[in-house]
Amino acid sequence: MNHFDLTDTLIIIGMIVFYIAFTSWLTLKLRSKSSSEFMEGSRALPAFIVGILLMTEFIGAKSTVGTAQAAFESGIAASWSVIGAAIGFLLFGMILVKKIYNTGKVTISGAIAEKYGTSTKNIISIIMIYALLLVNVGNYVSGAAAISTVLKISLPVAALITAIVSTFYFYFGGLKGVAYVTLIHSGVKYIGVMIILYVALKMTGGITPMVQQMPEFYWTWDGNIGASTIFAWLIGTIGSIFCTQFVIQAISATKDAKSAKRATWIAFLFCMPIALAIAVIGVAAKFVHPEIKSLYALPVFLQDMNPWVAGLVTTSLVASIFISVSTVALAIASLIVKDFYVPYYNPTPEKEMKMTRVFSLIIGFLPLVFVLLVPEVLKLSFFTRAIRLSISVVAMIAFYLPFFNSTRGANASLIAACVVTSVWYVMGNPFGIDNMYVALVTPAVVMLLDRLIPNKNAPQSEKKTSVSQTGA
Repeated sequence: MNHFDLTDTLIIIGMIVFYIAFTSWLTLKLRSKSSSEFMEGSRALPAFIVGILLMTEFIGAKSTVGTAQAAFESGIAASWSVIGAAIGFLLFGMILVKKIYNTGKVTISGAIAEKYGTSTKNIISIIMIYALLLVNVGNYVSGAAAISTVLKISLPVAALITAIVSTFYFYFGGLKGVAYVTLIHSGVKYIGVMIILYVALKMTGGITPMVQQMPEFYWTWDGNIGASTIFAWLIGTIGSIFCTQFVIQAISATKDAKSAKRATWIAFLFCMPIALAIAVIGVAAKFVHPEIKSLYALPVFLQDMNPWVAGLVTTSLVASIFISVSTVALAIASLIVKDFYVPYYNPTPEKEMKMTRVFSLIIGFLPLVFVLLVPEVLKLSFFTRAIRLSISVVAMIAFYLPFFNSTRGANASLIAACVVTSVWYVMGNPFGIDNMYVALVTPAVVMLLDRLIPNKNAPQSEKKTSVSQTGA
């Protein structure tokens, strides 16, 4: 492994600083000037840009570094963690996009509230904020790992740099600014991943030597991960796509439902190649550098490049970090403002915009408190998807099973799923049952039990529906 000297390091830092300065200038130029632009992009974004936004939500720093980390440990089957997103976008386009877009809401909680009311909306918002804050903790850890590897700084310092720059992007840009700057970030990220793949395969002598010399599980469809976990990944990823706040926010930014659906196809097409590339990089890292910590499976190849190429690739990883943090933080801000601040304070548009920026600052720096507590990025990633999956179950019931119309049942199912799934995750998935299955089953079971228990306090509309269904 090569080591960068002072001159090499300065070249890399210079390239990163230039990129940050340029994209920051562009963010200011494209900045959101109204609450509508900040939250919805004024419903005028092209389908292609929204498709890129959707893709980057699920293939950001956390998924990139985390998938390579999992591939280092368990084989190319780790690619299912991203392939699941590709499949999820296709299904989302076919099943839910039109229904959600036509509600006219920019939050998933607002869309579901059409069926279950304000209390359900608030519970969903709180659960989603909880899940997305954990998502950004993983994003900060992944991003800091990449930055600290090259710049030779500590993980906490690298995470602080991530927080400062990312917060700047979404603080000023909002959805409008983030959308267009993300197009540049995504292009740079794609190029960077493919360069790493090229360097990795050049060092291994291609795929064949790895297949011949590594344990067989590194090249099987389920690897050392197992079919049960892969299936849980697929369920969780697909389910979380169906309800993740930024996904809903992004599709609401298109001009019509047809454009929103087209955006999901674009996301699918961009997800597939990068899924396989990242997994191969992780396996190659195990082949070439078996002594390193798995968290550094992707950034370790930077040390084997010339400083100019390493600078470009590091910039691509930095871009990936900024995409992830900015989009997730923007989604959290939208939930807080639209579901809590606006309904309770009824502010003027100017006051709403001002408070949105205040919340954005807090949201940008809060995950730093937990950065050192999260060693396994991909496990955290799928836990947050499990939490969001439970919301998707309630959403599907709301849109497709109208006779499950109990607000009490919806609220109880959401709270139970969040608590039980979190406890299950902390306990290390007892009995070998992945927390994803717990998140899938719990809300459906609770809503079914609620339907069997008479609700004396239910509105008359609920009672009439219940009676008619029983009579049928």
